[in-house]
This record gives sequence, structure tokens and C-alpha cells, in this order.
Amino acid sequence: MPKRLLVLLIVFLGCTIDNAIGQEEIEDKQQAKVKAKADERYEQYSFSPAIDIYKKVLDKGFVSMDLLKRLGNSYYFNAEYIEAANIYKNLIETYPKKTEPDYYFRYAQSLKTLGDYDKSSEMMSKFKSMTSNEEGIQTSDEDYLAKIEENSGRYDIKPFKYNSKYSDFAASFYKKGLIFSSDRDTGNLARYRHTWNSKDFLDLYKVDVDSASMNTVIKLEGDINTRLHESTSVVSKDGTKMFFTRNNFLDGKKYKDQNGVIRLKIYSAELIDGEWTNILELPFNSDSYSIAHPILSPDEKRLYFVSDMPETRGESDIFMTEIIGDGTYGPMINLGNNINTQARETFPFITKDGILYFSSDGHQGLGGLDIFATKIAFGNYDEPIVNVGKPVNGKYDDFAFIMDSESKTGYFSSNRIDGLGEDDIYGFLEKEPLVLDCLQDVTGTVRDRISNEVLVGATVKVIDEENNEVSSTITDSKGNYVLGLDCAKGNFVRASRDGYVPAEEYLNKSYGKPRIVDFYLERDIVTGGFGDDLAKLLQLSTIYFDLNKYNIRPDAEIEIQKVIVAMEKYPSLKIKVNSHTDSRGNDAYNLWLSQKRAESTVAYMISKGIAKERLQGEGYGETRLVNDCANGIPCSRDKHQLNRRSEFIIFE
Repeated sequence: MPKRLLVLLIVFLGCTIDNAIGQEEIEDKQQAKVKAKADERYEQYSFSPAIDIYKKVLDKGFVSMDLLKRLGNSYYFNAEYIEAANIYKNLIETYPKKTEPDYYFRYAQSLKTLGDYDKSSEMMSKFKSMTSNEEGIQTSDEDYLAKIEENSGRYDIKPFKYNSKYSDFAASFYKKGLIFSSDRDTGNLARYRHTWNSKDFLDLYKVDVDSASMNTVIKLEGDINTRLHESTSVVSKDGTKMFFTRNNFLDGKKYKDQNGVIRLKIYSAELIDGEWTNILELPFNSDSYSIAHPILSPDEKRLYFVSDMPETRGESDIFMTEIIGDGTYGPMINLGNNINTQARETFPFITKDGILYFSSDGHQGLGGLDIFATKIAFGNYDEPIVNVGKPVNGKYDDFAFIMDSESKTGYFSSNRIDGLGEDDIYGFLEKEPLVLDCLQDVTGTVRDRISNEVLVGATVKVIDEENNEVSSTITDSKGNYVLGLDCAKGNFVRASRDGYVPAEEYLNKSYGKPRIVDFYLERDIVTGGFGDDLAKLLQLSTIYFDLNKYNIRPDAEIEIQKVIVAMEKYPSLKIKVNSHTDSRGNDAYNLWLSQKRAESTVAYMISKGIAKERLQGEGYGETRLVNDCANGIPCSRDKHQLNRRSEFIIFE
């Protein structure tokens, strides 16, 4: 954990530091007093002086489980992983049956930071066996290092030229440059120092990274910076509003919780006449827990942040709230167990294309905090989590990742040992895009285009851009289908069924929002053989004529128009119109009437532009009944109606 970063997470440690550990008796009363003083510093999160005192007690040969826990935690939460690993090793070996799972986890993380992955895996396995993975920390995939290696090598990185010998981190985009946090304290004669690690308090600075003539870092103008900590900022697209993290300090007063801890809060500020002013505390802050690390969604309708509020799953979780306007916000929503673990999730950032980058030591990484990515568009927080790989991630703490999706350039922070200061900002160029699994659900119904009837047993396939079949399914009894596809690629969804012309729709790359794609298939006229009835292929409704008349009625006109459209679509199609009557009436009259109706239908189609050589018409009267309703046989009206029909027969 970077030392400057620690102040931003200090309040997230309350649930992990043992405040009620049973004290083992220390024989020397003088040493007990010394240790009591260290405990007081420890409880106040003043880890730097606590380390010195605990170490002195340990060097004198006084050892207890409580002392090792507190000293190990002081090192661990101050990013001194070598020392933390040694103390945790001593703790676990000396008190194996009494040491809680949390210390196995911290020991494993410290070992991973030191590059001892075998021993780290061993400790994580013990941690897993002790918790049955109830902690929700990823430990099961033995091939995680190979997966990280697959994502590695995609970035060119270089140190930020404005780094100092102090701590510089948490860059955010601002106009043509950056705003970032630093404890360099430029321009001040008085330097305020934090007892936690004996370092100076953080302020916000800006720099124009695109300007060759601007080689200085400037502290933000206005009321932003105070004598306590300010960090992790985000500025609106129009450059007029900022959200930032600060200790619980407003109007010259600092506020503490019931344990005397100054919590973190998110504040807003407005840029007026070139200075940041009108500082307001967001209404969902609390004196009892911390809220920090604000970031806006691409549409600036949502604010994401980090907190250790009661609904938090781990030491710190990522949350979201809707920005309603007029200073009001929606409920605070935890992003859930896929993103948040029982460890630390922090420093979120969201690209324009809906990729959430964040830092965590609960997901599988290379040591300390690693940077991870996942798609979160459309309120879906269940997509796979991917480690961005080397060289952005390494053995130490890597965090505060930001990127411009268009230029593929960005910045991240790290406390790696080859840096200029304790924490440094690094610039990068993404040479190859991050491969994120993107699962999109596609559902829909397949129907007949003419009748609108559902088509049971139709085949629906996913075809990639190289025309390879990826997956397929068939429609159920209601004509419905469900498919999943990779939304990181373009795909065709194709529906087909015997006797129908296949239909497909192209789905471009997306953020993974579920899609509904309904298909309306046309009958395959071309595959219809000579002698087939086009009326059946098109599922035409019955074409009715008024009693003893043969002019085309409006309702019949609609059905005939369907045939006309089919003939327009297929210029080689030729149709013979066969008209029929029922058995009621004189046989000769029925034959004449049916012939007239056939001729009337042909004439109508010719009037609508169909060439007469593509049409024929013939009346059959009652000579081709489809049932036994012949002369003299009593039948219902519905049965007689079945015989009063028109056929559109395909001929050569």
C-alpha cells in the first residue's frame, strides 16, 4: 500500500484492525508502559511511531501474539511488505492455532508482493481452508498467473515527468492536462505533517501536460486545499464542477467520529473566475464512515465512489448513486459480490465505452493492489473481472488507473521501488486492446411474416464476421429463443426454417446490453414447386365474393395484394388462379360463376401492374370439393365455406 494512498484508506481499516485483542501479560512493567503508548498510537492510526515502539519492545525479547499482530499490521498498512512478511511469519509459526484467517491473507499478499508466489499460494490455500472462501476472495484458480501473463505486454509505460521526490498519485483528466494529489507542499513555508507516517498532508495540483512551455506544477487555486488531506478528484466535461476527497473538514473545522478518527468525505466545488470555490459536502456523507474516490459515469448521470459504510462487504467497496440534480442523489448501491470482495476495492475509473478500472487486493493479482477491469454498462456488474497484466501491474501497489479511450493513453500510480518518490505517476500507451469477455443475451420470437403465427422448431444461429457458426438453438413451443454471444465482436443472428427464406440481423460491438431480436420469416416462394398453391405458402385468408357476384371485395383485395407483392419480388413467378364454389346451386351456374371470379381476379392483378402473360385463370365450379359436401348432402355453413376458395397455382 503506498504511504500517501494509505491516508485515503485509513478509515477503511477499522474493521480489520484488532481493537479488542486479549492482551498477554508482559513481564516488564516499563515495557508494558512503552507498549501501551504504542497501542494508543496504533488505535489512532499513527502507524509510523507505533512501529518504532513495537519494534523496540520486540528487540528487547518481549513477544506476544497481540504485539506481533499489531506490528505486522503497522508494517502491512504502511506498505512495508518485507517487514510485514517477516512479522506475520513469526506470528503464524508461533501461534498457528490462534491466528485468525485475516493474517494468513495479509501474509499471502505480502509474500506475493515479494515475488514468493509458491509460499503465497500455500498461505492462500490455508486461508481458504479456514474460511471455506466465505470471505469472497478469489483463491481457487491455480492458473491465474498464466491468465495474467496472457494480458501482459500490452502497454508502453514511462514515468510522469512531473513526479517529485515526495508522493504523487491519483491523476485525473482536466482540460488539456491533469489534476493529481501530492504532498510536495510547494509554495508553503508551514508544512503540516501526519503522525500516521510522519509525512505531509496531501493537496491537489494541476499541470498542463501538453504544453511545452509549462514546466511547473501549480497548486489548485481557490478553496480546495486545506491543512488536512485532499485527493482523488474528477471534473465534469465542461470543466466547471469538481468532486474530490477530503478529510472531514469544512469551514475551518475538523470533525471526528466516536473513536476520534477524522473520516473521509466527498465534496463538490465550482470553478468561478478561475478559482475553485463554493465547497459543498455531498448529502450522503457521514461522520461515522468514509466516502472517497469519486468518479463520474461517461454520461455524468451517476457518481461512483468507495466506502466502508455498513453495507460494505469488505474493507472497502465500490458504490454508485444516481445524480438527480439540485444537490440531490439517489440511493447508494453496492456494485455487488462480483466486483467487491472481503478485501479492498478502491480507485474506480470508467472509460467512455463503459469499462470500469479499479484497484483491488481481493482479486487474483501479482502483489499488493493490482488494477482490474470489467464492463459495467447498463447497470450490469456481473461481467468477468480481468487483471490488466504487466507492466502496469507488478509486485507492489498499482492503482488509480485512468485512460482516454480514443487516444489509448492514460496514467496510473504505483509505489514500485524504481520510482522517484514514494508514490509516482506513470503514463502509458495501450498498444493492444484489453480482451474482456463480453456476454450479451439475445432473445426473441420467430413468426410467419404473413400470418404472424409463431414458428416452432425454427433454428436460430449466431454467425461471426468470418461466417463461422458460433452457437445455435431452436424455438420452443411459443416460438421463443434464447442465445448468448460475445458482444466484444460483431455477430449475425440468423433464423431459418424449412419452407421459409432465412432472415438475419447484424449486431455490432456493444457494451453487453440485452437485446430483443424478433424475426418474421417469409415463405420461400422460389423453392415452391410447379403445381404448389401459393395461397398455402403465403397462408392467405379465404378470398370471398358476394353472393352471385364476382367483383373483388376490399377484404379479398388485401389477400390478392400479397400475391402481387410476391410476384413483384420474384419476376419469374407465374400464377394460375383457380376459383371454386360449393355444391349449392346449379352445377352449370357454379362453373360459370367460378370462371368469372377467376377472370376478375386475373384482371385485377393485371390492373395492378402484373404482366398478363404471367397469369392464367380458370373456374372449376363445384367439381373439386375438398370435403364430402356434394349435392344432396346436408352440411354446415362452415363446411360449405371450405369449398368456396381460390388457389394461386405456380406454373411453368
